[in-house]
Amino acid sequence: MASSAHTRPLSEIEIRVKALESLLVEKGLVDPAAIDALIDTYEHKVGPRNGARVVARAWVDAPYKQRLLSDGTAAIAELGYSGLQGEDLVVVENTPEVHNVLVCTLCSCYPWPTLGLPPVWYKSAPYRSRVVVDPRSVLQEFGLELPASAEVRVWDSTSEVRYLVLPERPAGTEHLTEEQLAALVTRDAMIGVAKVTS
Repeated sequence: MASSAHTRPLSEIEIRVKALESLLVEKGLVDPAAIDALIDTYEHKVGPRNGARVVARAWVDAPYKQRLLSDGTAAIAELGYSGLQGEDLVVVENTPEVHNVLVCTLCSCYPWPTLGLPPVWYKSAPYRSRVVVDPRSVLQEFGLELPASAEVRVWDSTSEVRYLVLPERPAGTEHLTEEQLAALVTRDAMIGVAKVTS
């Protein structure tokens, strides 16, 4: 389910943002490359890197993992990641038997301190509606094939509670450092639409 596959009309606020951006660029007040770099930083580097560090810590530190699964908000705050959109965070663990995937069916509630900006597809109406009804098909569109024996659980984020997936640690990574493990973890794996690979 690539974002390009789901075109939708822009919302009123999106139209206003694009108009304002165009005006600022036209007047030479904003460099489009700077805007792209800023969005890339928050979408792919800062936020998801925070979540990746949380996941890697849980993989190498069993007591931390237990704290993370019992009180995600407090355990994540131990690493210095908290704030708006990160309150009341529940962490759900993927195992060979259970695969978790996240959605916000009402809008785009998302744990910004650990995952950065939500991807466009996460906010799209097709993803929000279909992943609840037919999660396996949606996951297949992302390239994720799960065994028939695996239970798929869909977690619906709200303004009160947000979720983070603790992905399965890939086999053969026992020799990697925490930092090396964090480099393997992707935003999509922490949403549940991908697995971590080594």
